[in-house]
Amino acid sequence: MELYKTVRKQAEAVQVIEKSRFIAHVCPVESREEADVFLAEIREKYKDATHNVPAMVIGDKSQIQWASDDGEPQGTSGAPMVQMMVKEGLTNLIVVVTRYFGGIKLGTGGLVRAYTSSAKLGLEAAGICSVRELAELTVKIDYPHLAKIQNMASEQLDLDEADQVGEENFSNFRIANIQYTDKIGMKIQTLPGSLKNVKMLFQNITSGKSEILSQEIVREKV
Repeated sequence: MELYKTVRKQAEAVQVIEKSRFIAHVCPVESREEADVFLAEIREKYKDATHNVPAMVIGDKSQIQWASDDGEPQGTSGAPMVQMMVKEGLTNLIVVVTRYFGGIKLGTGGLVRAYTSSAKLGLEAAGICSVRELAELTVKIDYPHLAKIQNMASEQLDLDEADQVGEENFSNFRIANIQYTDKIGMKIQTLPGSLKNVKMLFQNITSGKSEILSQEIVREKV
């Protein structure tokens, strides 16, 4: 099940509107403290800019929504960016749009469009992704079974298929990590509702000889 949508990575995007240069800085964060650190870094790096306008949405349920206009007319920059992110269902991120004034005033509507469009360009550069809960197993197997398991593994979990057939009818898994010692140690990821099926699959492939060392629920960007 999708928990929320966010951005995959930190990114920047630039556009020029009526001679003003807008630079959107986007960063995924997990807390207000992380967001404040990123904002401070941008303000220091671009301290010669006319404005550094921040907007953040944080929390699984978007509990924290905060913005500042940083000297722009009230309600023309930070707040519209927050509203856009909430409308898109995005959380756990901060966007800071830096503006170097080019001498031409944009007006209230023009400012709203300039800041939200800059933020959208930044979001596109950062990549929108889903955060889901995955079941992660640490499994130990014998070397002769490695090739077959690798052939059955997927590069990415087919989430569309899982949503269609139901996690309980899904046995897709991916290999997150492999260690080579006296036996093969690997981290396997699947959907929580598919855990029973994947465990059974490994037992069948290894004739009951696979050893599950640990299992936990993790959050991953997919």
